[in-house]
Amino acid sequence: MEKTPLLESGPEPTLEELRDRANKAREEYMRAAMNTPSARWTRRIALGLVAFVMALFIFMIGMAVLEVDDAASYPKRVPLEAHIMSKCPDAKDCLHDLILPAMQNVSNKVDFRLSYIGSVSDGDDGVVCKHGPSECLGNILELCVAHMYPNPKIYLGFTMCMTRDFSDIPAKSLVEDCALEHGVDFVKLNHCASEEDGSLGVEMLRRSVERSSGKNVTKSCTVRLNDEIRCIRDGGEWTDCEGGHEVADLVADVERLYRGSMAE
Repeated sequence: MEKTPLLESGPEPTLEELRDRANKAREEYMRAAMNTPSARWTRRIALGLVAFVMALFIFMIGMAVLEVDDAASYPKRVPLEAHIMSKCPDAKDCLHDLILPAMQNVSNKVDFRLSYIGSVSDGDDGVVCKHGPSECLGNILELCVAHMYPNPKIYLGFTMCMTRDFSDIPAKSLVEDCALEHGVDFVKLNHCASEEDGSLGVEMLRRSVERSSGKNVTKSCTVRLNDEIRCIRDGGEWTDCEGGHEVADLVADVERLYRGSMAE
């Protein structure tokens, strides 16, 4: 009895036919592999991860849009500015009697800043202060604290502390006591005032003085609200206070302007 040949007789396959057979075999293997339980679980996990990432991405976009909308609808803070001289008795009264108590009520509704009054000297970009070089140094120290600690509760408190004993400005003992009282780093403050041989502090003072001059402010203390003169303390008296010079008057004006910004 003849043995059956293991391979069918016939012409040998071509290279192209062998390649086609190999491709078909590979496809059948991949289909079989993809239908195994482990492969099906792998596909489900991958699809779940893709869906989670897409959902997270959409959520983040939605939150970003909400934040933009909230920022657009959030009421704008009202500009409030006091122009002073560090050794001026009117500045002391102005800060103590009006600015500080008003800020205790509306600090979260105003964009507050202190600016200083003086004149820019010719030639060296220096500044001339009404009460002399000691006042210029006092102004610089107060500007340095505002630069180092932008929170008005700190730099306004420090300035008021200095102004209470304005005749002693810039005595080291006074500066140290006020720094300690309001959590100001005295070493850093001294460095700010003396950095680059004092040129940095002079430059800050020069810019502040130029700002006051640009707003046509010449008297200490001049209070400006919403970029308009609200009240002036000069010679121990209040002047140009059309809406009144009491704390309640200033607070009411801030509240009104703040509500107005919400309606815009």
